[in-house]
Amino acid sequence: MKRYAFEGIHVLDFTWYGVGPVTTKYLADNGADVIRIESRTRVDGLRMAPPWKDGKPDLDGSQFFASYNTSKKGITLDMSKPKARELFLRLLPWADVVSESFTPKTLRNWELDYAHLSAIKPELIMLSTCMMGQSGPHRDYAGFGNLMAAISGFYSIAGYSPDELCPPYGAYTDFIAPRFSACALIAALDYKRRTGKGQYIDMSQYEAALHFLAPAMVDYFASGRVLQPCGNRSERYAPHGAYRCADEGEHERWIAIAVATDEQWTAMLEILRPGASDRPFASAAERFANVSALDDLVGGLVRGRQVEELTAALQQAGVAAYPVQNCMDLHHDPNLEAFDFWHWLDHAKMGPSPYEGLEHRLSRTPGELRWPAPTLGQHNEEIFGELLGMSRAEIAELIEQKVIF
Repeated sequence: MKRYAFEGIHVLDFTWYGVGPVTTKYLADNGADVIRIESRTRVDGLRMAPPWKDGKPDLDGSQFFASYNTSKKGITLDMSKPKARELFLRLLPWADVVSESFTPKTLRNWELDYAHLSAIKPELIMLSTCMMGQSGPHRDYAGFGNLMAAISGFYSIAGYSPDELCPPYGAYTDFIAPRFSACALIAALDYKRRTGKGQYIDMSQYEAALHFLAPAMVDYFASGRVLQPCGNRSERYAPHGAYRCADEGEHERWIAIAVATDEQWTAMLEILRPGASDRPFASAAERFANVSALDDLVGGLVRGRQVEELTAALQQAGVAAYPVQNCMDLHHDPNLEAFDFWHWLDHAKMGPSPYEGLEHRLSRTPGELRWPAPTLGQHNEEIFGELLGMSRAEIAELIEQKVIF
């Protein structure tokens, strides 16, 4: 039996930034041989993104890039040069999958799109994942997940009021789309295993993101209502929010609370106001009708409490509550430690560095972070020399011509 779920699968990976690399990382960490194709003339933007080793910008020192490219090998090719495209075509017979995340015109201009590649290798699986997909009037729009979150509707609902929009953190849709593209890629691999046939996957990040707004869109079609920003408030729970507890040294501590029933509200008041005879906002109707006053009451009652002690008491009483954790808290979280979530890998440039572990655990073929992300062009000699059989003199000539660059 194979040790890893995708052992023996070969991937040529043109993707960059977030969506594509996260997608192919699922395969790489589960045994697939993934070769990242990069260029020094158009460097992957994540290589220029913090955090960096010792806080110093370095193309090989970004942990942001490193986190999304474990278990992969890396080569450099300047694809604007015909010889680079010839080298790619020499690698194609090795590949089961080609993945890319350029705007649609890029590979067509190089004659490396699916129409050309499948003519050479009909059983090829190809994944294209870009902002707007391969068709439609906006297909050539370039951008990032931050902008996609705006066009997908998330900016209009995140915030405390229509006058105080507060975008979701980071390139939000970059962390949605890979979950869809990875599933589609796995389905294509299974289809090829059963039939021997490849196929093309047109993965629109726009369409993937909209799935996470399905309730709001269904509500609009059913009632005409347009969802508005409402901070932490909920239509199903009250109180529902994050409330500041007692500070610990220089650090603010907050607790997230969601009360679903009248019984939970009563249990919560007993903890926050033990022995008190009055029970304000006893019914859900009262709580929803007075959410501002409700938040003020809860905020005042928890302000002096220790967050861990209060969390334990509320959980024991059946009330959903948990501390609001920051990055430092996560690195010391006992549950993540029990999961063995954090892994240290010895990166060629950064040395020992912490990486997030896998989100899944396969009982028969468990994946793992097999090695750290590649430095830029780290495996040029191995791939071009050993896999393609090129001599050192040939490789040196291509380096001098800045084909392997």
